[in-house]
Amino acid sequence: MTLATSKEFNINAIRRDFPILATTARGRPLVYLDNAATTLKPTPVVDAVERHLLLGASNVHRGVHYLSEKATAEFEASREKVRAFLNAREKAEIIFTAGTTASINLVANSYGSTLKAGDEIVISAMEHHSNIVPWQMLCERQGLVLRVAPINDRGELLMDEFAELIGSRTRLVAVVAVSNALGTVNPIQDIIDLAHSRDVPVLLDAAQAVAHMPIDVQALGVDFVAFSSHKLFGPTGLGVLYGRREILDRMPPFLGGGDMIKSVTFAKTLYADLPAKFEAGTPDIAGVIGLGAAIDYVQNVGLDQIAAAEAALLAYGTERLEELDGLRLIGQAAHKTSILGFVLDDIHPHDIGTLLDQEGIAIRAGHHCTQPLMDRFKVPATARASLAFYNTKDEIDTLVTAIVKVQRLFA
Repeated sequence: MTLATSKEFNINAIRRDFPILATTARGRPLVYLDNAATTLKPTPVVDAVERHLLLGASNVHRGVHYLSEKATAEFEASREKVRAFLNAREKAEIIFTAGTTASINLVANSYGSTLKAGDEIVISAMEHHSNIVPWQMLCERQGLVLRVAPINDRGELLMDEFAELIGSRTRLVAVVAVSNALGTVNPIQDIIDLAHSRDVPVLLDAAQAVAHMPIDVQALGVDFVAFSSHKLFGPTGLGVLYGRREILDRMPPFLGGGDMIKSVTFAKTLYADLPAKFEAGTPDIAGVIGLGAAIDYVQNVGLDQIAAAEAALLAYGTERLEELDGLRLIGQAAHKTSILGFVLDDIHPHDIGTLLDQEGIAIRAGHHCTQPLMDRFKVPATARASLAFYNTKDEIDTLVTAIVKVQRLFA
């Protein structure tokens, strides 16, 4: 029996749904603490993808035969699950993309094409590269200005300075909901309310948030939300862009090709209605079906139970790491989740990551696609242990023991 048939938070049952957690790495029990990079996949997700590939593989929105109609029905059923998951008003507001990066690039290229020289985009200092580079490219292309809101030493957004950056030329605020390097949970409702009070739309990068907290787009009143399937226990190579219909209808298509048209002649093409207007070409059908299964799984566990379990793990992990001399946590916001980023005196994070790997522990070491953020904290990189609800306090103890071993090796 998988957790998908249970309503109780049973860590042993949960871990059985992720068979990889019972395997070894480098001859030791695997301790997977790299969930901010990608989450593991539960059996129901793998089963859903396998069923489609083995028994239902066909294209969607094209055929009149049984398999195509079946695939289309399952594909659109997943879109409905995403809609309900985000509490969007209609399925037309849910666009499937190749990931968070593709979703943000879609907005930058489509919505961004309507902006004029001198217009401004506001982001924060804790953005990852996918929410920096597309806006820089847009600014270079169209003469826009990129404004960056600062953060304090704890890794929290400075809201007064942020507010001062939103002026009469601001055309979009694009911020991360949860920092992938710091774990900071931003005050997204305050950010949205502030921007909307000045008639500025908001794009929320929810890649690091959707697995840890509810995102209700109607309650938030947010204009765009981007996230990736693979950080929500679903397949890789797939993402979602939520957009308010009023804005999406005004945006031109980004990519041209099949499935995004009503009619084509050599003289003129008429574009399809939402969401097809932004879904050119054959989509990742198996991935979309797998994402639907992942949403089912998360909702069966319950986001409230996930948040509670991860909060307990984060508190325990923070306490254990703070006991270690020579270790400095990077990112100590009052509101944070799931991320334990740290540096050790005189030991490069890459060495930490390599040595922990020899103990069977998977963490991330590097700049985490947030080089400006690393510059802000004056470190070249950090070691990052990132938690999911299937992790345990025993695994954190294993991490701490291994870190002490690394320190002794370099002493």
